[in-house]
Amino acid sequence: MKASLPAKGREWRIDLDRPIDLSVPISFDGPALRHFAAPAPHSMPFETREFTGSVASGASCNCRTITLTPHCNGTHTECVAHLTLEPLDAWRIVPSAPVPALALSVAPVPVGEDLVVTRAALESAWAAGMKAPLPIALILRTVVRDARGARAPLSPWVAADAVEFIVGQGIMHLVIDQPSLDRTHDAGRLAAHRVFFGLPAGSRRLAEAARPRATVTEYASVPAVLPDGPCALAWQVPAIAGDAVPSRPLAYRFEP
Repeated sequence: MKASLPAKGREWRIDLDRPIDLSVPISFDGPALRHFAAPAPHSMPFETREFTGSVASGASCNCRTITLTPHCNGTHTECVAHLTLEPLDAWRIVPSAPVPALALSVAPVPVGEDLVVTRAALESAWAAGMKAPLPIALILRTVVRDARGARAPLSPWVAADAVEFIVGQGIMHLVIDQPSLDRTHDAGRLAAHRVFFGLPAGSRRLAEAARPRATVTEYASVPAVLPDGPCALAWQVPAIAGDAVPSRPLAYRFEP
């Protein structure tokens, strides 16, 4: 099924039947993503005195109870309520239709013991990959290699001034292939998150956020089949209350 995105005076066509999945599936039976020392996601049959919740155990149907931590166990989309006292459901502000996006590969640079997506690296990648239509979403693929050419084990994070650049380009929705936009242990500052959501340092009030409709999607997987450059981005999310929700971002290449 074809669809069009109007931008800059023309129609940009995508094929909704050919998405590029950017999510990491949540597995209950094997190795699972576990950021920030969170427990692994868990699934077990729902049981009562009369019902086992497992066809293998003799029940009429399967019925399972699952436990997971959206921020830590897989691809998830979060909103400013990640940092505020007042609640806001992430699923309510995720766009309901595909939006213009830009996919970029960025090589983080060593800063002390860390690997950081710097503003200079981001500006360079942006200049090389930017083409019409103007995006409101950015998909960041971090390219990290060690001295032997293999992927390095460190989790890069994004510098606050790099996020300032992203915000300055009009990006409202950010997707990154790392467990967090910020350094895992940063004394609770969450500087990159605060810049992206427009929340002043130290503030915990939703009303003080300048960008309450912005979203960040973390722990995504950006495959090589998605080239750098313009594309469209959509999300599949369940209607589950909370500041973060498991998500399945889908990218679409533009057609001639």
